[in-house]
Amino acid sequence: MRLVAALLSLCIGLAVGQAARAAEPTSAAAPAAGVPWTQLSDDQRKLLSDLESRWGQMPPERQKRLARSSQRWLNLPPEQRDEAREGFKRWQSLNPEQRREIRRRFQQFNDLPEDEQARIRDNYRRFRDLTPEQRQALRKRFKELTPEEKQRLRERMRQHPN
Repeated sequence: MRLVAALLSLCIGLAVGQAARAAEPTSAAAPAAGVPWTQLSDDQRKLLSDLESRWGQMPPERQKRLARSSQRWLNLPPEQRDEAREGFKRWQSLNPEQRREIRRRFQQFNDLPEDEQARIRDNYRRFRDLTPEQRQALRKRFKELTPEEKQRLRERMRQHPN
């Protein structure tokens, strides 16, 4: 789930970053407290090359966030980078309403108490570890429940997570 959350966070961050770049003023100079372009590694500069011309005008916190994020990306194993790219492609294919709904649910999850988040992550891991056939059978059984039965099941899962 952490990978899924991280990928979702990355996708949301990239999408929000695109919107923020479009709204950023380009004439105001950022204070020197940011990350100088020359301080980035060659790999980071290559990864962030589209931002080079605007780097000096970015707020220092954004520079720091981008520098940290680019380093995290570079440290990811290739298979996790591939998963992230696929997730971002899926994100880009969503319509604005679908993106809003995902952001809303992501915020809703982050607003939950830590123990509730942990319970949801555990349930996700258990579901993920099922075979595709078991997952499909579980989905089918859930779809066949009445709305009242679905609600009772949700309540029971909240009270007894295992």
